[in-house]
Amino acid sequence: MKQEFTVTVYSENRVGILNQVTTVFTKRHINIESLTTSESAIEGIHKFTVVVYATKEEIDVLVRQIEKRIDILKAYYFSQDEIVYQEIALYRVPTASLFEGNEVEKLVRQYGARILEMTPEYTVIEKTGHKSETQDLFNKLDPYGVTQFTRSGRVAINKLKKEPLNSYLRKLARNGVNPEIKTD
Repeated sequence: MKQEFTVTVYSENRVGILNQVTTVFTKRHINIESLTTSESAIEGIHKFTVVVYATKEEIDVLVRQIEKRIDILKAYYFSQDEIVYQEIALYRVPTASLFEGNEVEKLVRQYGARILEMTPEYTVIEKTGHKSETQDLFNKLDPYGVTQFTRSGRVAINKLKKEPLNSYLRKLARNGVNPEIKTD
């Protein structure tokens, strides 16, 4: 049975790695639902956070295939209950909709959103949360004339006591591989 997994891929910052990673998903016919890349907490290491729907067997094979890529340090996967995660959404609505009653303002408060920018023409609202929460706010704001909407990919941190990448990098350093990478 397919379920949602968050795949975390670590690599050094090199040109073309994103293409290498996404190619593995394409070859396995697994659609990427969300993709976010950023620096990690370890200097010189970048982190890819990828959300997919797959079976346990598919995700096991996928992660092994990703790790076979030369420039990939390590890849892990987590179920929803093994991570803490958020997304960010931005909504642009006509400013006039805020003055036609106080419904939009009530929605902003109710959903724990905030106003980022207000001009005479438009207002930009920001909401962080899970996809269902940001989508629900969109559905509530849409009747007031949402003119633009965008949502980021997932950012996630695992709930493990120790970051598994740190242990992996220490092991590599003990074996004389990549000793220049700092591992606290």
